[in-house]
Amino acid sequence: MERVPLLESGENEERRSLGWRVFDESKKLWRIAGPAIFQRVVIYSTIVITQAFAGHLGDLELAAFSISNVITGFNFGLFLGMASALETLCGQAFGAKNYHMLSVYLQRSWIVLFIFAVMLLPIYFYTTPLLKLCGEPDDLAEMAGTITIWQIPQHFAYAFMFPINRFLQSQLKNWVTAASAAMALVSHIILSWMLLYKWHYGLVTAVLILDSSWWLVMLGQFFYIVCGGCTDTWKGLSMEAFANMWEFVKLSTSSGVMLCLESWYYRVLVLLTGYLPNSELAVDALSICVSINTWELMISLAFFAGTGVRVANELGAGRGHAAKFAMIVSVVTSLLIGIFFWALILAFHDKIALLFTSSEVVLNAVEKLSVLLACTILLNSVQPVLSGVAVGSGWQSVVAYVNIGSYYLIGVPFEIFLGWTFHYGVLGIWAGMIGGTFVQTIILAILTMRCNWTEEANKASRRISRWSK
Repeated sequence: MERVPLLESGENEERRSLGWRVFDESKKLWRIAGPAIFQRVVIYSTIVITQAFAGHLGDLELAAFSISNVITGFNFGLFLGMASALETLCGQAFGAKNYHMLSVYLQRSWIVLFIFAVMLLPIYFYTTPLLKLCGEPDDLAEMAGTITIWQIPQHFAYAFMFPINRFLQSQLKNWVTAASAAMALVSHIILSWMLLYKWHYGLVTAVLILDSSWWLVMLGQFFYIVCGGCTDTWKGLSMEAFANMWEFVKLSTSSGVMLCLESWYYRVLVLLTGYLPNSELAVDALSICVSINTWELMISLAFFAGTGVRVANELGAGRGHAAKFAMIVSVVTSLLIGIFFWALILAFHDKIALLFTSSEVVLNAVEKLSVLLACTILLNSVQPVLSGVAVGSGWQSVVAYVNIGSYYLIGVPFEIFLGWTFHYGVLGIWAGMIGGTFVQTIILAILTMRCNWTEEANKASRRISRWSK
């Protein structure tokens, strides 16, 4: 059976009715986003499962794991962002049918991210003194520091897995990432149940189980690639990976800054909460809400990925108007899903924390934050998709400046102002965070609406030609 091409001719596309165009674009989008949603939800579920076990070990263990996730989350955001350079390069190269360059880009990304992974290791080793210097309680700092060191294997898994994800995603092989994630989830549940629930091992064992799950996902995808799953795009190791390295580092760095500023923004929220009165309760409640938000955010991030691939593919094929249409369909689809989860959180506002804790005090604290959680989920159904447009188009440097301004010059001061000056506590901190995200979303929407898509397609052609030399 002949495979239906993902990229159709612009002439045929324009002759079709709007309804058929939306239906056809939705199929293309869900072909990417569907497996991506499954993979991201499953991967994040391993973290949520570990957090749930930590919460039932005790409030201190839950707070320590939450703080540790904040520390490792800084590097997670950086690596995720740096790997997103492949969404631009691999996506546009695949759209232009320049297949051999995909494996070269993948290897360049491995080299760059591994070097950064080694450079960032001191953060793990000095977590405890850093937390004490920041004023965290000694018992919380000691436990969080120990847990953070045991997450170093997960740290290196990021450096290899994220580029592989983008490599497979750009050529519409998301089912591979979904399958590897499913295997890891089954393994994670079995090991967590046996070692933590039945045999009562502690928090370090829980983190080691989490490490093994990340490596299982990465190795499953790696062996699929090198064992013949990508015959058109994987040509083995090549010295070409070291060519144009400086240009690649610049694009990867700008991509990393763009996305890690978003990821760090939520981590800063948890860290600031640690300075509030009764900080352990505040951190527990907020970390649960952030975990629920991040769980749903995996869906929006899948649309981020799907939008990035669709926009990059169409721009690489020289079809600017098709890229614009793909963006519109993705934004509307993600927004409708966000509205559904917004309503769900409001309906079950008093029950959403039961997965993580049985503490009545924490449950009540989470319930007070449920309205802000619902609003955050609704807003985040649009913002990641617009960021996906930026990645697919190669606007990472511009958006990095937008993120600095909206998050750290507006959002963080607003959080401090509401949280301490007006004594709203964690409610004020989170409201300030929403304000920064809202400003960023508005700016990205304006940039997207003012975009000249024909010129963006021309830029993509010039980029492909330059980087293929």
